[in-house]
Amino acid sequence: MDPATIAGIIIAIGALVVMATMEGAHIQSLLLAAPMILVFGGTIGAAMASTTLADTISSLKMIPKAFLYKVPKMGKDVESLVELAEVARKEGLLALEAKASDIKDPFLKKALQNVADGMDADELRILMEDEAASMEKSGRSAAKFFAAMGGYAPTIGILGTVVSLTHVLENLDKPSTLGESIASAFVATLWGVLTANVIWLPIGSRIGKMTDQLSERLTMVTEGVLAVQSGAQPRTLSEKLYAMLPASEQPKAAAKGAPAKGAKAPKAAEAAA
Repeated sequence: MDPATIAGIIIAIGALVVMATMEGAHIQSLLLAAPMILVFGGTIGAAMASTTLADTISSLKMIPKAFLYKVPKMGKDVESLVELAEVARKEGLLALEAKASDIKDPFLKKALQNVADGMDADELRILMEDEAASMEKSGRSAAKFFAAMGGYAPTIGILGTVVSLTHVLENLDKPSTLGESIASAFVATLWGVLTANVIWLPIGSRIGKMTDQLSERLTMVTEGVLAVQSGAQPRTLSEKLYAMLPASEQPKAAAKGAPAKGAKAPKAAEAAA
């Protein structure tokens, strides 16, 4: 899995703990149950009120995926599509049905079955694009949900502080406890700002990034399948699909098709020269 989210949250919280320790504060004074319950419960409740129950449940289920997410290796998808193009040119489109049974990706598998069944190219494009949009929808919705939580959390924290300060003002006749009570009152604001900027907003951005990468992959697979259906040459298809890869995979993709340094030119090229 990609450890960016876990590592980032640990670093951010670790920096807070180090700062509090250097300032001489006690970590236990920040771990107060009442403000934490208000901030977490109030934030989830406010975000739930802004959407539907089904979207809330679906969004909360995305939390483990945000931490356990694996960056897709689109280069392998290109290799698979180029191999399918070779099969289609040598054995015909009907041979793709047998290949589809060995493919685990349901999106690509269904598309190949439709190609083998003789579906029109325009209809196939519409179908694949609609399925891709449906797959991306849950990710977009979850990203918005956590972005909303990031907006609500600081305000919920301020509400907690206001409630606590109201209680402090009711006990002005006890000056010996005022300092501790005021400090405790601001813990709610701390947790509101902390959870918004260290948990909810980063998770929302992570899910948004996951969805963007899913969209890129599905677009590439769609173009690859349509090219296979049209009888594209494997080499041409390879170059087209590698050009669609993210910049992080471009050097690897280019290296696969590029001759090694110091390698001699092919004999045919020498003869042509």
